[in-house]
Amino acid sequence: MDGPVESDRSPNRVDLHVGMRIRLRRRSIGLSQERLAEALGLTFQQVQKYERGVNRVSASKLYEIARILHAPITSFFDGLAEPGAVDQAVVKENKTADFVYDLVMTPEGLELASLFPKVDRRHRRLMVEMARALSEASEAEVVDSKVN
Repeated sequence: MDGPVESDRSPNRVDLHVGMRIRLRRRSIGLSQERLAEALGLTFQQVQKYERGVNRVSASKLYEIARILHAPITSFFDGLAEPGAVDQAVVKENKTADFVYDLVMTPEGLELASLFPKVDRRHRRLMVEMARALSEASEAEVVDSKVN
């Protein structure tokens, strides 16, 4: 067997990526999980599982999702390294996928990601500095709570 073995409990990286791209596209056109599920003949919980990468989307279901979301099937794979790519590219992709997935799987992160490009460059820089400071403060609080 080639490549890393996936844990039985953790979703496959490709499934996570495809699910994240489904969620991004669905949200960008203002479609609820319930409406997508209804159009697919599924429960909204199944759509949630697809979006979280917990359940793998079959080829036929991905085709239907692409049709409903008016998106090319290939768009769900955008940003993935080509199969057989150099290991360094896979490592970089995995790190990127982790934080992007974490960001878009929260309502605040998804909203922030959608608004960020609309902010002028100077203010974006300030937002990044503020987020960095808040992150450092949060990390310091965690350390303090463990010490005390």
